Amino acid sequence: MAVQPIRIFGDPVLRATAKPVTTFDKELRRLVKDLTDTMLEAPGAGLAAPQLGISLRVFTYNVDGVVGHLVNPDLALTDEEQDGPEGCLSLPGLTFDTKRAYGVVAKGFNMYGDPVTVEGTQLLSRCIQHETDHLDGIVFIDRLDREQRKAALKAIREADWGNGPAPTVKISPHSTFGTAR
Repeated sequence: MAVQPIRIFGDPVLRATAKPVTTFDKELRRLVKDLTDTMLEAPGAGLAAPQLGISLRVFTYNVDGVVGHLVNPDLALTDEEQDGPEGCLSLPGLTFDTKRAYGVVAKGFNMYGDPVTVEGTQLLSRCIQHETDHLDGIVFIDRLDREQRKAALKAIREADWGNGPAPTVKISPHSTFGTAR
């Protein structure tokens, strides 16, 4: 098992746009394994590479007993919306109702470079949108209305991890193809 530390809100890597994966090799497969192991240990419904400090477009998910991953996702969203609770492993202990599309069709690749399509509604749709946001430097509280965002920022300031020292940046065990921050 290769459980890695999860980056906490405030770490600059969480605000950077991740680079597309161009090499589907052993290092990428190791990253997917580390993401999966860390997500399952946390436990969480999803985990994106930037949350481990790796600025690459890859995430894992665990929804309704289905564990998977997606590399270089491209999303098509339904017009129908859902509103429900959402949290994030990079904002431990915080949950806020967040609007998302009800359904998604996500196209991308698996860790071997084979094309993959993942379709889902409700929680799977929410998870895929949430993790893809991480790849674009967006944290779910960015999607809250003004009042909720204000409450979220207050909760972050009051959290025991919210006023901690700046995160220590560690060298990644994974090849970052020159994109680590």
